[in-house]
Amino acid sequence: MASIAVRSEQESSERLLAGDIRALRKARGLTLAEIGLRLGRSVGWVSQVERGLSIPSLGDLRAFADLFGVPVSLFFSHDVPIEKERGVVVRAGNRRRLGTSDSGLVEELLSPDLGGSFEMLRSVFAPGAELKTEARRPTEEAGYVASGTFDIEISGVWHRLAEGDSFRFDGKPFRWRNPGAEPAVVIWVVSPPVY
Repeated sequence: MASIAVRSEQESSERLLAGDIRALRKARGLTLAEIGLRLGRSVGWVSQVERGLSIPSLGDLRAFADLFGVPVSLFFSHDVPIEKERGVVVRAGNRRRLGTSDSGLVEELLSPDLGGSFEMLRSVFAPGAELKTEARRPTEEAGYVASGTFDIEISGVWHRLAEGDSFRFDGKPFRWRNPGAEPAVVIWVVSPPVY
């Protein structure tokens, strides 16, 4: 009986991984053929990975992470101990962490997976952290400052936000910084998902 439960949990994690890879490919506007070419793999293999029929090796996961511009840690921590909560609930202790404190930004995926039309993140910006180079994504983004002070530049205009303030922009260039002495916590929503 225990081996059936372990196998079921493993299959569930494999389905979540497959869905995340498919969602990232679609969010980047890439075809199966383009992914296969960039990874040096066949289109059939990429398709099987996306359908959960082939399990990528750790090296393959690193290659996917590099290709999509995400940390390899995104592909792990799919463990949801209660079956009925898989794909629905994310418990505080089971969030997937992205980034490191060394980078000044640590994000936690609040969404159960990357398969929906948006993703929700809890972003913690260290004091003094900043995105120096302007970023621009083909996404609609919104955020809510849960604590701290947070500056965001949207299309060349800086906005200073405090706890309780929020923002939204669509496909515009942006930068951010934490000018305060305390971490800034921002709940960030991105559509379509980019992680």
